[in-house]
Amino acid sequence: QVQLVESGGGLVQAGGSLRLSCAASGRSFSTRPMGWFRQAPGKEREFVASINWSGDSTDYADSVKGRFTMSRDNAKSSVYLQMNSLKPEDTAVYYCAAATPTFIYSSGSLHSVKEYDYWGQGTQVTVSS
Repeated sequence: QVQLVESGGGLVQAGGSLRLSCAASGRSFSTRPMGWFRQAPGKEREFVASINWSGDSTDYADSVKGRFTMSRDNAKSSVYLQMNSLKPEDTAVYYCAAATPTFIYSSGSLHSVKEYDYWGQGTQVTVSS
């Protein structure tokens, strides 16, 4: 069992930055690839970023590539999403998710919500123009 708790959301002006955090409980965290998703009102939940178990491989949606950076600290059982150059279209509830434990990771392999076993409750990010 893994519990995920996101924090760091808020209101920011366009062009600003925010750093989201996700704290995990459970002994298997360090072997789980992790992901960030977001969901805007009236839209489906969409992939934002993922990271492999060790933190040395990441993957990003085209819409955030070059602006967002995902990282993890296994000693702290946490993942992070640094969001820079924020745009109004980044406004959404952001969710942290944990995939099945594996050392295998490839770009594009964790873009579906079905790939993840556990989800956090989400944190709201609002970007004003």
